[in-house]
Amino acid sequence: MSDTESDEEHNKLGEYEGDRNEAGERHGVGKAVLANGHIYQGHYENGKRHGKGTYHFKNGSRYVGKYQQNMKHGQGTFYYPDGSKYEGSWVKDVREGHGVYTYPNGDIYEGEWLNHMRHGQGVYHYHATGSKYKGSWMNGKMEHAGEYIHSNYKYKGNFSNNNPCGTGKFVFDIGCMQNGEYQQIHQDTDELEYTIPATSIKWTPICIIFVTPDGHQQEGPTT
Repeated sequence: MSDTESDEEHNKLGEYEGDRNEAGERHGVGKAVLANGHIYQGHYENGKRHGKGTYHFKNGSRYVGKYQQNMKHGQGTFYYPDGSKYEGSWVKDVREGHGVYTYPNGDIYEGEWLNHMRHGQGVYHYHATGSKYKGSWMNGKMEHAGEYIHSNYKYKGNFSNNNPCGTGKFVFDIGCMQNGEYQQIHQDTDELEYTIPATSIKWTPICIIFVTPDGHQQEGPTT
């Protein structure tokens, strides 16, 4: 979904009402109706959007927030036509820094962004199940240390390409935890050479540890 405005200098046929400086440039507070149907109302500086403003896109999108030299920069909220919303930090028209994205299905991500993608530390809330992932992200995917948190248990370990991998542990509310390891299992879906094998993951338990009411741990069998 595009969230980039058209440069007003390339829309000479647009209309503008508002303040100007001595050079005749848009400067101060004004409203521009662009030839492409977009509307901007807010602050200008030397002919460019600069400061607080609201930009209405013809497709129904809307941005409300800070501008710097015609670009979204600082804190702002972008409303998308599909019902999703991003509220947080922008750097030169790009989602970067801390922000909250609400998706059309009700899922919410709150955390760090880089180049429009989830990147750094963040929490993803799954609306349908009430579960959440809390941990590290890289280029939009779950990577490195993190944990899945469910209603009565959680999994803590490392992640790769959105999947748990390597050693980790399940921690249950009933007072026990299971240590183990996730391993990738490659499955050949076809004997043809050009077919890419499917990959799934398998949990292999190593031990179960029971936690007594006084905080002591006792190892038990896995079965």
